[in-house]
Amino acid sequence: MKKVFLGGTCNNSNWREKLIPLLKIDYFDPVVDDWTEECYKEELLQRKNCDYCLYLITPKMEGVYSIAEVVDDSNKRPEKTIFCFINETNNKFSEAQIKSLDKVGIMVRENGGKYFLSIEDVVKYLNRGEL
Repeated sequence: MKKVFLGGTCNNSNWREKLIPLLKIDYFDPVVDDWTEECYKEELLQRKNCDYCLYLITPKMEGVYSIAEVVDDSNKRPEKTIFCFINETNNKFSEAQIKSLDKVGIMVRENGGKYFLSIEDVVKYLNRGEL
């Protein structure tokens, strides 16, 4: 069975709770209550070994490391890199942020990765052939 790494926004963003029940493939969720060096090592291993690496960004993002990860993976492992950004119900990106995130998505796509603008489109892509 295929497996997807669920990278991207943490910070109490609920996109994983929306996506996981829709998946027909296995997944690795790196979010833990207590981040340790072992957690980091496991994340690196999962990013390397999963069939897909999804980086889904929401306006709750505070740091920028997920953006660095998706660009890094789109260069090193383009065939399995997926980038998506979405607005949340009570939290929206600014126009400038949307333009910047779109440029990241275009870069990922030009490197050979996938770029989507909705959870539904990500799920359709990941579940293809698994129905």
